[in-house]
Amino acid sequence: MLYCFKKVTGTVALAAAVFAASPFAAQAQSAATYPDKPVKIVAPFPPGGAVDMIARGIGTRLSTQLNQTFVVENRPGAAGIIGAQAVMRSAPDGLTMLLGSTTTHGINPTLYKTKPYDAITDFEPISLIATIPHVLIVHPSNPANNLEEFIRYAKGKPGLAFGSAGIGSPHHLAGELLKTRAGLDVIHAPFKGSGGAMLALMGDQIGFMSIEYTAAATNIKAGKLKAIAVAADKRIAGLDTPTYAEQGMKGFEVTAWYAFFAPAKTPQPILDKLAKEMNVAVNNPQFRESLTSLGATPIGSTSPQLGAFVKKEVEQWARVIKSSGATAE
Repeated sequence: MLYCFKKVTGTVALAAAVFAASPFAAQAQSAATYPDKPVKIVAPFPPGGAVDMIARGIGTRLSTQLNQTFVVENRPGAAGIIGAQAVMRSAPDGLTMLLGSTTTHGINPTLYKTKPYDAITDFEPISLIATIPHVLIVHPSNPANNLEEFIRYAKGKPGLAFGSAGIGSPHHLAGELLKTRAGLDVIHAPFKGSGGAMLALMGDQIGFMSIEYTAAATNIKAGKLKAIAVAADKRIAGLDTPTYAEQGMKGFEVTAWYAFFAPAKTPQPILDKLAKEMNVAVNNPQFRESLTSLGATPIGSTSPQLGAFVKKEVEQWARVIKSSGATAE
């Protein structure tokens, strides 16, 4: 409802003055002028890969759309915890954002004995940018060509090892989830990074791995790895590999996802403005193509939608972590 006053007098003037001094008015005003200073995007992992590409891609688009500088700062370490905590401790003014992921906001809050932060209460959700499904990969010499054959093969080799980027990584927990769902007797072989695990798999030193398609795409296309199943609700464009669900394992979905977060208590109008602009950025044809070329699915969500998504992710990974017994200091 819109009210128009030609003249403000008496109690109306008093009410207007009270509103002007209220936190709501301050938030509305800050959102209208936001951002009036450069904005820092913290990428909590080393340069390179999907995290860096998305952080810089969105930063470039927002700089153009909002006529302000968006700078990406890589703050790697401790599975994303160092960067996440830096943003958590920043002023809630919209001038510092985190590009979070499955690791920072799905796994870490449950994995660590000493809780590094609360993924829900210590941050404000902005927008879910993209998801990248995991694929189950094996050495090309593996006789299995589908999920049923792989499960039969794995059951015939008790103690078969699966690789990961380390304890509590998405690759580790995806392997544990498959172990539980398929009833396999397999063991976890952690490496210092997913690259090391893939090299071991290409050298036929471990039995299998679940990894985001982006990381494995080049070696799959070169025939150095074989894809068995896609852990998503639909197939990956350009990859002739069926999903787990198509092969009889319903509900097995593991995705690497990337989303933006702000410190807790950042005003909602600023979050909404950022989410709106990020949706515009995600739908930019050039940026959208850069995402799909990685095997990613562009999303672009509202702040409340991301909030609901994160709650489900934390609950899902908490179940897997507790079931597997995985823990980190």
